[in-house]
Amino acid sequence: MNKVVLIGRLVADPDVQEYGKGKNAGKLARYRLAVDRAGSDEADFISCVTFGKGADFAEDYLSKGMKMAIYGEIRTGSYENKNGDTVYTTEVVVSQHEFCESKKK
Repeated sequence: MNKVVLIGRLVADPDVQEYGKGKNAGKLARYRLAVDRAGSDEADFISCVTFGKGADFAEDYLSKGMKMAIYGEIRTGSYENKNGDTVYTTEVVVSQHEFCESKKK
């Protein structure tokens, strides 16, 4: 089973993009979440992506510094860069967002 729950702060505003055309068109949002390591002053910076309504939500409501809980699954992949090297990727595909703090005034 591949299920992930993380709580952290957005490092920057989400990067929202549209892809495809016609029936294959959609929206995706990418962002990084700074997640504190237990018992340490260090954090891990987790790459996240969400699609469709999740991307709309990210675009409308998420911004740098917000503390969020996300739910999703880990996806790995790879691609070949300009130099011909294989680059391996890991990201969380987010299925649900939840606010962890009330909105600042």
